[in-house]
Amino acid sequence: MFASTIQLYKNAYSGLTRESWYLSLVMLVNRAGTMVLPFMSIYCTQQLHFTIAQAGIVLSMFGVGSLVGAFIGGRITDKFGFYFVQFGALLSGGILFLILGFQQSFTAVCVVTFILSVCNDAFRPANSTAVAHYSSPQNRTRSYSLNRLAINLGWAFGGALGGFLASVNYHLLFWVDGFTNILSALLLVKLMPHTGALKQTAHKMKEAVGAASAYKDGVYLMFLVCTVLFAACFFQLFTMQPVFYKTQWHFNESFIGLLMSLNGLIIVAVEMVLIHKIEGRRHPLIYVVWGILLMGTGFVLSNLLPVSGWAAVVIILFITFGEIMSIPFMNTFWLARTNTSNTGQYAALYTMAWSVAQILAPVLGGEAIARSGYTLLWWMLGTISIASASGFWCLYKFKISTLAGTNLMIRHQH
Repeated sequence: MFASTIQLYKNAYSGLTRESWYLSLVMLVNRAGTMVLPFMSIYCTQQLHFTIAQAGIVLSMFGVGSLVGAFIGGRITDKFGFYFVQFGALLSGGILFLILGFQQSFTAVCVVTFILSVCNDAFRPANSTAVAHYSSPQNRTRSYSLNRLAINLGWAFGGALGGFLASVNYHLLFWVDGFTNILSALLLVKLMPHTGALKQTAHKMKEAVGAASAYKDGVYLMFLVCTVLFAACFFQLFTMQPVFYKTQWHFNESFIGLLMSLNGLIIVAVEMVLIHKIEGRRHPLIYVVWGILLMGTGFVLSNLLPVSGWAAVVIILFITFGEIMSIPFMNTFWLARTNTSNTGQYAALYTMAWSVAQILAPVLGGEAIARSGYTLLWWMLGTISIASASGFWCLYKFKISTLAGTNLMIRHQH
């Protein structure tokens, strides 16, 4: 039994390129310092004494900046290639995290947060393009899952350490987040030095852009609308749920950090193997639907379970397994619609959909809480999750995703 389990894990991780592992290592170092965002709502309300609505606006600045950064990042990635975009985004983001820690006024925090997010999130379409470049159609979903594994392993470490640092001094979060960004940029240069081959790839991409535009892909645009609904709910895990645990269930920062890190640890332990086992057995959108419904159930349980540590763990389990079932197969779906000339466009639009959700999520959460409390928020998230799942189900049911499905389904079903 033990030997077969080990073999299962070996099979799940086999066949990935060295560059995919290097990109994941860079991502791991970067995300190990991700401490500011999960504690930003608490920092704004408890340390800077902003209102919950103001904290929501600050968090929405991350989303506005992310939207702009994703658009810019996608355009310059298709024009100049993914290498320098990744390096510049990591380096500038690190410096701006350090600057953000010194801001005290509401206006200054909003402005610096926006600029930081623009620079930081230009990285995402470039990184998605790099992962696609260094993978094959046979291992692309697993290559993206390896990247997500690095993100969540770093998130698990950063969340736990961030909870401890926040209990000592909140400003330490900005220093650690900033320096890990800078270290990631230097590690990228060390492990993957720029070569002429990358320049040639970027040149080819530049020539081919326009042959097939992501902005005219109607099926993909409908997919993005459903993604925004899903992500607007998902982001509550990192925006309003920490404040809920602090102010309503009266958990301390260290325990909240452990809950956040549990999300990442489960993904690290389960996602690659689960995807290896189930990929191709069903259409990807089926898994997406199941995942969204699991996540929505997790949020609704915040209204149904008694106040306790184990209840919080159960909620995190539902949300995490919903994430595992949905996000990797969202990547599978949009990647199947790309070619080597327009990956940056598709990656940018996908990132922008998440950025729109990142804008909506804290505003939606903050306003719901301010008007009617957390009970309304959790029921509302359950309802929106059902709407999102229904949208993805319609994409599958009415066969408007047939083109992507042709590339995604493995022929030997059952």
